[in-house]
Amino acid sequence: MYTILCIMTCRHFLKKNELITNVLGLREHKLRSNPLVSVELTELRKKGIAAMITHLRLKAYGKINLALDVLGRRDNGYHDVRMIMQTVGLHDRIELYRTKEPGIRLETNLFYLPNNEQNLAYRAAALLMEEFGVKEGVSIKLKKFIPVSAGMAGGSTDAAAVLFGVNKMFGLGLSIKELMERGVKLGADIPYCLMRGTALSEGIGEELTPLPQIPQCQVLIAKPGISVSTKVVYESLDAMELKQEDHPDIDGMIEAINRQNIHEIAGKFGNVLELVTAGKYPVIGEIEQVMKEEGAVNAMMSGSGPTVFGLFTNQTAAQAAYEELRYGSSQDLAKQVYLTSFYNRKGHADGEQF
Repeated sequence: MYTILCIMTCRHFLKKNELITNVLGLREHKLRSNPLVSVELTELRKKGIAAMITHLRLKAYGKINLALDVLGRRDNGYHDVRMIMQTVGLHDRIELYRTKEPGIRLETNLFYLPNNEQNLAYRAAALLMEEFGVKEGVSIKLKKFIPVSAGMAGGSTDAAAVLFGVNKMFGLGLSIKELMERGVKLGADIPYCLMRGTALSEGIGEELTPLPQIPQCQVLIAKPGISVSTKVVYESLDAMELKQEDHPDIDGMIEAINRQNIHEIAGKFGNVLELVTAGKYPVIGEIEQVMKEEGAVNAMMSGSGPTVFGLFTNQTAAQAAYEELRYGSSQDLAKQVYLTSFYNRKGHADGEQF
């Protein structure tokens, strides 16, 4: 969902070189949920009235990999993958402000995050603003909740939200598909973060096939106090000789999703990158074991790690597992612990899921 702060101005040339500006109002609207406002804006545009979006609030949702397989390495360094992706409710909050001063300004709540071109959110704004020659500026306020360098696409989902927001704010008119085509230039996970929900991801991550929504359940997320480099993990995997049984059953996972059986889905968990990361950091396996002992249907590392997630069909068990990792005898295993659920597309029109 997003909230828009609108300034609507009416400009009519009534006489030669005479411009009359009438400020019609300054109000906060949730445009997508108010059909009257949409109709009003349509009529205003017909009369030559421009609607200026000056403020957007966005939610950038994290993801987990229910299954992840690596098929090979391309000459350009990218890897061909097959993954089952799932959006979760844990999200970052982003606010965009339109400014008269040109340029991009980025603020975050974490002092160690870059606030320049090294940040994907900054580069996402720059990509669109440079392509379309936007003369005004944008101020981005990013509040992080998704663990950093955790295998949950935190940077990619922030970039996806900024692409969506800049497109809306400056009226660039791009569809979600067109945003995906641009987003993949910045990161392989960005197209999925624009689409969200349950999906099969192929190619380098940009070939997406929507899948049926997975039955809702509790998702426990725990990140140990370590960070890993995705690049290093993939390079380490390249040096390994994988056996057939090391590869997850992606097709079997899809069949389980189609049957809507959460126990079958959890039984098909598999992440080939865990061979690298968990092999180096035993704490990953220890967290998984705690989750299973506390009643998780299954637990696994997400992405290149080191974050671990567990699925629970019993809310009481999920809460108990959360408290064990957050406050109990296992609290030293994880630095960040969150209890959330799946986030799925709501069937809105193109782009309304933000």
